[in-house]
Amino acid sequence: MKKNISPFLWLAIVMAVLLLIAIAFGVTKVTSLNRQVEEARAETEEVKLNFEQQQLTAEFNAVSEGFAQYEDQAVRIQNDSILAKYNAAKNKVEQLKNELQNLKNENKLSRKRIDELTGEIGTLRGLLRHYIAQIDSLSKENGILKAENAEIRTHNEQLTSQVQDISQRNEQLNERMTLAEKLNVTGVSLNALQKNGKNEKNVTKAKQLVVTFTIPQNNSTPVGNKTIYVRITNPEGSLLGSGGSFSFEGRNLACTARKTIEYSGNEVPGIRIYWDVNTTLTPGDYTVELFTDGYRLASRHFTLKK
Repeated sequence: MKKNISPFLWLAIVMAVLLLIAIAFGVTKVTSLNRQVEEARAETEEVKLNFEQQQLTAEFNAVSEGFAQYEDQAVRIQNDSILAKYNAAKNKVEQLKNELQNLKNENKLSRKRIDELTGEIGTLRGLLRHYIAQIDSLSKENGILKAENAEIRTHNEQLTSQVQDISQRNEQLNERMTLAEKLNVTGVSLNALQKNGKNEKNVTKAKQLVVTFTIPQNNSTPVGNKTIYVRITNPEGSLLGSGGSFSFEGRNLACTARKTIEYSGNEVPGIRIYWDVNTTLTPGDYTVELFTDGYRLASRHFTLKK
């Protein structure tokens, strides 16, 4: 005889089946939620890493700009040791910037490397501050040296100016001494003479020309023999005679005649230098010049008539 299943048993069976379905659904849901949580966590980590990568890039750029800002000053400090360390740190910044970008491009960013790069950028930032302090210090020292050099140059220019002034005064004194030592002549005259030595009024009949002058006393002039050279130029501008030559202002000049005298510092009156006429003289203006010791004593003009 067949037994009927109790309604309560059927209810229990149904409830058990529903419970199993609920448990299976719950497990599936939890698994899905866990997967979503992990995916969200991964996305969050990626976003965070990207954000930190951008921050690091910005910091690397800031440090790089800091190095670039002092580039010219670093080169001008002329300190090989500091310059080498400065360049090494600057190159390290560029290297880390490139590495960071490559990791980003290859999707190889990691928390560990981000933390390492963060530490390295901190170190480089500290180095930058250190080098900037050194550069500023050396720049100040260079500024002081430049100021000292400028002061020395100014002092040297002043000394040069003083030396030039002294040299100029010495030249003036030398010129004065030269002028003081120079022989003077007074009473210069030119006369035509007859054969017997008497004055001839008609120059065309003259047998001699004589230049007469006096050397006054001059205690500043060195004593000794003095050769006086005379140049007589006729109205046509030609030099009369051929009495040899002498040096004057770096060139040789021909003279009409010469005479050597003994000079002791005292006055020597009535000195005469003769020239024998060997050509026909013309009336007109004659020029007489006297020279000795490399300078001109006098230049006078005389009119000889017919």
